[in-house]
Order: sequence, then C-alpha cells, then structure tokens
Amino acid sequence: MIIGIPKEIKQGEHRVGITPAGTQFLKDAGHRVFIEQDAGEGCGFSNSDYSKAGAEIVSDPADAWGAGLVVKVKEPVESEYRYLQRGLLLFTFLHLAADPVLANQLVRNGVSAIAYETVSESGRLPLLVPMSEIAGKMSVISGGFYLAKHFGGSGTLLAGLPGVKPGKVTIIGGGSAGMNAAMMARGIGARVSIIERDQERMRYLSAMLGAQVNTLFSTRQHITEEIADTDLLVGAVLVPGATAPRLLDRGMLRTMKRGSVFVDISIDQGGCSETSRPTSHADPVFIEEGILHYCVTNMPGAYSRTATEALTGNTLPYIRALADLGLGDALREMPGLASGLNVHGGAIRNKAVAGSMDMEYIPFP
Repeated sequence: MIIGIPKEIKQGEHRVGITPAGTQFLKDAGHRVFIEQDAGEGCGFSNSDYSKAGAEIVSDPADAWGAGLVVKVKEPVESEYRYLQRGLLLFTFLHLAADPVLANQLVRNGVSAIAYETVSESGRLPLLVPMSEIAGKMSVISGGFYLAKHFGGSGTLLAGLPGVKPGKVTIIGGGSAGMNAAMMARGIGARVSIIERDQERMRYLSAMLGAQVNTLFSTRQHITEEIADTDLLVGAVLVPGATAPRLLDRGMLRTMKRGSVFVDISIDQGGCSETSRPTSHADPVFIEEGILHYCVTNMPGAYSRTATEALTGNTLPYIRALADLGLGDALREMPGLASGLNVHGGAIRNKAVAGSMDMEYIPFP
C-alpha cells in the first residue's frame, strides 16, 4: 500500500506523522511511503533522512493526500478539505466533538477516518497517552511561565523559596495528563491537589504520588474551595470522543485570585470552562475574569521532536495493520483500532462522537 504523510499546516504545528525510522519499518514490510517535502523539518528530520529510509519525497501535497492511507498528526484544516475525497482512509487526531464542520465534511465526502484519541486497548488510550503526558508536564511549565508579573500573572514562583510558601497547583482530572501535571508540579516543590471522580484512580494517584499531592473527590464544592487560593489551575478532564464536561463557570473563576493562570488541556475537546476558547502557540493566552487562560489546542506541538518520536512508536503497529490488511480486516483483527473509527461510509461510527454532536450513530458492521 502507498502511505501518504502530508506536511502539517495548522498554525504552530511542527510535528509530522511518522519518523524516518517508522518509514523504514513500513518500507521493509513492502509498503511505499510518500512524504511531502519538508514535512519533518519542524522536528529536525530532513528530506535526506526520509530518502535514506526509503521514502519518496513529493512536492505536491495532493500526491501525499492521494495515497491509499494518509497518516497525519492534527485534524485537516479548512484549506485541506479539498483533499477529503471518497475512498480516503485517514488516520490522525480528529477531536470531532469540538469540530462539527469537519465531521460533516468527512461524512458528506465518504471519508473513512480513524481518530487517534479514541483508539482503545483494555480501557487505555495508547495513542493519546503520550501526547497527554507531554501536555500534562507542559501545563506546569507554561502555567508557571505566565505567572510572571510582566505577562499579567500574579508574580508567584510556584517553587517558592526558603521562607516563602510555594505556589498552589490544582488539577481537575487525574488521567494521564493530570497525573503528569501533578508529577511536574510536585517535582518543583509546589503544593498540589488533584480533583478526580474515580475512587480507584484516586487510590492509585495517592500511592504513586505520595502525601505531597492531595486527592479530592470531584464535586462543585470541592472545586470551588480549592481554586479560591490556587495560583495555577489545570483542566485535564477527558471523556473519550465526547465534548469535555464544563466543570467551571464564570462565577467560580471570579473567586480565584487575580493574576492566577488557568491551563485548559481539555480545549481540544471543547474545554472544561465556559470561559475557554481555542488559542494557538502564536497567541496563547487571554484574560477572562482576571484569570490568564492558556488554551492552546495542540500543546505537544511545541515539543515536536519528542512528540513525533513518542507518537510514531505507538501508531506504527496500527499503521502496519491498516497497510497490510486494509480497513475491514484490520478493524476485525484489532478491536482497539475499531474503537478509533469515527467516520465511515457516510456515517458517524463512534457513539460518543455522535452523541456530542447530536448526530445518528451507526455501528460499524
């Protein structure tokens, strides 16, 4: 099969769908890889690196998009909609619950689209996890950065100093992103709380993170109490495939200290606050209710080399199965991949995605 790797053109996105090592893996299995010229430039992979690995460099994006299987990182943007043709098999992050326009394009044009974020294995999301880990760690790095007074923050150093109390970090959601945010915040010496609704997950977090990190059951009262003296608030709520639940409203944010920072990792699924709206790496923050909001929809793109290597290591077995077997047989052989199918045959095939957009859900045969 021919596998196409277009260059990412979303603002601030520097990742690429596959590494040269991943290209070699597919080439050795008898597949051809068409990669758009300079697609890997943003994470330090040259055209020569890909050529040596056996890829065919194409200058026209249409040649990459015209492959039997197209592998990307981020969802197609409007200028790429013209490539969404009937028969296309697309494998990428989609986040359709937050993008009904794209969802309708995929349905109307007869595209088969598998979303990384809904591929599930034994209750895990193996393609989302590495990006969530990066976003979680990055939330503390970026949040601490924007706490600086010259950015409009409160001027609080999260790590504190001898004789000065460290800052407080509150994390809503204890999944991969939330846990990694907590690990990073704990590591620099901040006071940390995680608000989570799953009791077993809280026990796991307590065992892994120790007494320095407090866990609280997720209720409106607990959230309101915790954020009142919080310096950095991290939204890390996830319902796979569905719109993120709105756990924060304006009234709650008004109780926070002016100049505090809110990093909404959930923004790629719509955000977990009514004040959230998507931003980019070029213009990452805005102020609502006196709180700095950081709502970048592709946070891991900032660390493109690490993110691309981590993502490729996880996507390769699925890419290989799709290339070797074709869509139908691959979905039957790998049930976890089947859970990733969002659109096929002019219909929404993921129940959570359909429910979030009030569209009809039709299971894949």
